[in-house]
Amino acid sequence: MTGLTVRRAGDAALLVETGDLALSHRLNAAIRDAAMPGVVDVVPGERTVLVVADPEACDLERLAARLPTLPLPEQVAGQGAPIEVPTVYDGADLDEVAGLTGLPVDEVVARHAGSQFTVAYLGFSPGFGYLTGLDPSLHVPRRDSPRTAVPAGSVAIAGPYAAVYPSRSPGGWRLLGRTDLALWDVKRDPPSLLQPGTRVRFVPVSGTGRR
Repeated sequence: MTGLTVRRAGDAALLVETGDLALSHRLNAAIRDAAMPGVVDVVPGERTVLVVADPEACDLERLAARLPTLPLPEQVAGQGAPIEVPTVYDGADLDEVAGLTGLPVDEVVARHAGSQFTVAYLGFSPGFGYLTGLDPSLHVPRRDSPRTAVPAGSVAIAGPYAAVYPSRSPGGWRLLGRTDLALWDVKRDPPSLLQPGTRVRFVPVSGTGRR
């Protein structure tokens, strides 16, 4: 596998620079499938994969040499039918997003719901997936002043990404709506409903009362 750069990341991890989201997802799947002794976690990013290992059970130099030789799957888990997120489009920033984009509110909703999303990576908080595939006309900046508390289930956008807040937390993304779908559940295996490579589709539903 060419085009990969493997670097040490402290005493117990390697950072693989892939330069490509799809390659990060495929390498993540390949490492997990290989079940290499001593590897305790794999964290894919948009253009990187962090491989965390137990240095007592794994020679990092040998691991660094092996990673570029792993056979990559053609597809990764999660690339089947998309997860549908039932969404009430009544978010506090919906009108503001319409103003920023020059689109009617109904068109903002239609373009968001019509986008084909893929989970690029997880971060920020447990179960928080950064979703790529947002219609370019909806690329708007984060709020100048973040909220101190965004309700769990808030459907939001910022820059080229969309997301659903899995739990109540501070946040500066612009809120389009809300869902009752549980993105994070410690009783589920795995707890996060979203995984890198998972496809996501937002489905408009009716609801009462704006948040």
